[in-house]
Amino acid sequence: MPPPADIVKVAIEWPGAFPKLTEIDQKKPLSAIIKEACDGWSLTNHEYYALQHADSTNFYITEKNRNEIKNGAILRLTTSPAQTALQLHERIQSSSMDAKLEALKNLASYSRDITFAQEFINLDGISLLTQMVESGTDFGDMLSFTLTAFVELMDHGIVSWDTFSVAFIKKIASYVSKFPSDIAILQRSLAILESMVLNSHDLYQKVAQEITIGQLIPHLQGADQEIQTYTIAVINALFLKAPDDRRQEMANILAQKQLRAIILQYVIRAQRAINNEMAHQLYVLQVLTFNLLEDRMMTKMDPQDQAQRDIIFELRRIAFDAESEPNNSGGNVEKRKSMYTRDYKKLGFINHVNPAMDFTQTPPGMLALDNMLYFAKHQQDAYIRIVLENSSREDKHECPFGRSSIELTKMLCDILKVGELPSETCNDFHPMFFTHDRSFEEFFCICIQLLNKTWKEMRATSEDFNKVMQVVKEQIMRALTTKPSSLDQFKSKLQNLSYAEILKIRQSERMNQEDFQSRPILELKEKIQPEILELIKQQRLNRLVEGTCFRKLNSRRRQDKFWYCRLSPNHKVLHYGDLEESPQGEVPHDSLQDKLPVADIKAVVTGKDCPHMKEKGAKQNKEVLELAFSILYDSNGQLNFIAPDKHEVNRV
Repeated sequence: MPPPADIVKVAIEWPGAFPKLTEIDQKKPLSAIIKEACDGWSLTNHEYYALQHADSTNFYITEKNRNEIKNGAILRLTTSPAQTALQLHERIQSSSMDAKLEALKNLASYSRDITFAQEFINLDGISLLTQMVESGTDFGDMLSFTLTAFVELMDHGIVSWDTFSVAFIKKIASYVSKFPSDIAILQRSLAILESMVLNSHDLYQKVAQEITIGQLIPHLQGADQEIQTYTIAVINALFLKAPDDRRQEMANILAQKQLRAIILQYVIRAQRAINNEMAHQLYVLQVLTFNLLEDRMMTKMDPQDQAQRDIIFELRRIAFDAESEPNNSGGNVEKRKSMYTRDYKKLGFINHVNPAMDFTQTPPGMLALDNMLYFAKHQQDAYIRIVLENSSREDKHECPFGRSSIELTKMLCDILKVGELPSETCNDFHPMFFTHDRSFEEFFCICIQLLNKTWKEMRATSEDFNKVMQVVKEQIMRALTTKPSSLDQFKSKLQNLSYAEILKIRQSERMNQEDFQSRPILELKEKIQPEILELIKQQRLNRLVEGTCFRKLNSRRRQDKFWYCRLSPNHKVLHYGDLEESPQGEVPHDSLQDKLPVADIKAVVTGKDCPHMKEKGAKQNKEVLELAFSILYDSNGQLNFIAPDKHEVNRV
């Protein structure tokens, strides 16, 4: 006869003694279970003791998480979190260097457990650690363990970041700016600076005063990818939290310090694979850099602004080699207006009389005009060829350069999501955008020539404009998915994606689709549909049983924070828990600390309806919303997820 569901068979360890096999009655108070364990070894004052998992986590067992205990689990009887916190609080102040070092090492380990962390913080432990750092008397491993404990304690989100002094910030900043030989100290210091910037506006101001981009860049030139990752994370944090009026200034500093070229040489083209966290930070930097274009993208042209009108005159002058004389007066005014109108038509503007009106739509606003001028000046031969080639055609097949440039700029902004916040999970950076200081403009130059080429290949007329734009977008997207390493390689990929090739690809995809739409196939599909649906159901259940690893997203992304969730083999319980690292393969359900009965689940919500998406504020990245889902259960409980990709979301 199986044991009652509330009885769990475990082994309990005590230092220096043989483990004892016992049964735990989950209906009993935890304090009573601990007292029984203490009585077994004749230990008094049972309130000074606690149980913890005897595994790599060493996490304490509490009333809240006691349901995680599984049959066959090995537990350890140990001092309570409050007692341990008190002992370590005293020992890290010891005059004995060996005792202090050992205590700090233990503190760094224990601080990962939120139960212990709460007790240590209640003793004003965070203040003690900051005072130790400010004193500047600890070095090497001692300082490394101190900073590690501080990072772990702060990651629980119990203490506000706004409470730290300028002296503490200066000390942490000095560990970054003075190139310490200890990699661990540098890594923790960079992590602390990133969290300060991301979590407090006041601390952003103070950190920005203490750390310069020039002091960060040398850390990118080393061989340690983890240090490089944390360094880019700090730069991204400073960039993200900078006031609007300072963001362009910071971008100029990054350009002066040749950040892009350094990242290209020492990170992207280094002889080693780029891990997921580095890929994410490069993606964030890419997004933040392109977001600098948002202001121009959302700025309408002022038809009365002479400086802006002069740009259009310059486009005309370069194309037709004629001196534009907007301020001339006299009898030739009407003749000159007529000439200008004719030239603006040749340039492909919609409004031939006043082309400034073409740039009043946002997006793309003035950004389109910026791109056109860049193309005209930096690739003058190609610009003149495109304009003259199309202006001389009388067969209605001319490609309007002005209109095309405006729509193409809008499309490129959409593809690169200009103006959107970076996703917290995306790793989709493009190496080619790190190969040029004006990568967006160069990207435009390649794509406008592609558009002209595709227009000719399609023998398009003005009625086909939208069709051409759809084909061009498909060409660009297909080329981008290959992740070309340079703009030249991107251009080469596009050469192989002619309109004829796109038609072949579309035809192939359509034929594959049509094969499944024939009458015999449809009849067979209807016949076996119940079987297919059952198979799909079983496959999804099997995938849920296998489980998925998710990143733990907090105020500061960290490489080593993961959690895993999977369905029990009998489909009745969800098992979940923290992991030290991303797993290689499946994680056994009995190694996960928490569980949730499926019967308790009230609903599954997605996107903006998720509690963690509402908490983060109104403006959320569209991609993050698509990856977010939450499981809601009894007593307003919730499990919040951000899936690794859309494929995983669709399995839910």
